[in-house]
Amino acid sequence: MLAIFRKEISGFFSSLTGYIVIIVFLLINSLFMWVFPGELNILNNGYAGLDTLFFISPWVFLFLVPAVTMRMIAEESRLGTIELLYSKPITEREIIYGKYLASITLIILALLPCLIYYFSVYLLGEQQGNLDRGGTWGAFIGLFLLASVYASAGIFASSLTDNQVIAFIITVLICFILFMGFDSFAYLPGLKEFDEFVIRLGVNEHYKSISRGVLDLKDVVYFIAVVILFTEGTRLQLVSRKWRGKN
Repeated sequence: MLAIFRKEISGFFSSLTGYIVIIVFLLINSLFMWVFPGELNILNNGYAGLDTLFFISPWVFLFLVPAVTMRMIAEESRLGTIELLYSKPITEREIIYGKYLASITLIILALLPCLIYYFSVYLLGEQQGNLDRGGTWGAFIGLFLLASVYASAGIFASSLTDNQVIAFIITVLICFILFMGFDSFAYLPGLKEFDEFVIRLGVNEHYKSISRGVLDLKDVVYFIAVVILFTEGTRLQLVSRKWRGKN
């Protein structure tokens, strides 16, 4: 698994993919937080907080994470190198989790520079340090968990096809449904009696819960369960491909 992890990390930064992802993530957030006029601009709204970061970032990750994961298995399948991996003394889970850990490592590297935003807002407040630290750190954790779910969904989508573009589109659709779809489904006429249950099936409700600074075990278990669901789905897909290849 560590060999797969090192290979993917090396691939991110030798092909500039990793640098581009981090720069684009920080650039988009910086523009909305400090440059573009409007209520999202921290300097304009007069409120010392990072609400803009935690509002914009899930949408930025909705496209950046699929762009990172779309090639992970699809390219291996297209080039035939997946067969070479099968010939090694390594299990499907080790392949998947090696690639998954590389993805979330890149997410962490993208989030770390956001600490500059935290300290900037911390110092810019009318009363220095007048910042909801619990809510802010909870929101950082929630954002990481949200992106981790996106990454697991992306690797799953990448295992379904040899085409990276199709894998990207599938991932974006899955992540959008998880993030906003269940909130919309809950208000359909036939589901009004079950609206709270349907909403809690989506990622957004759990993300918002953690972002309030309350690290509820139920929310953490939810994120872990969704990641396991997608990674196990990926494993079953790889096993199925292996057996089809043998036959």
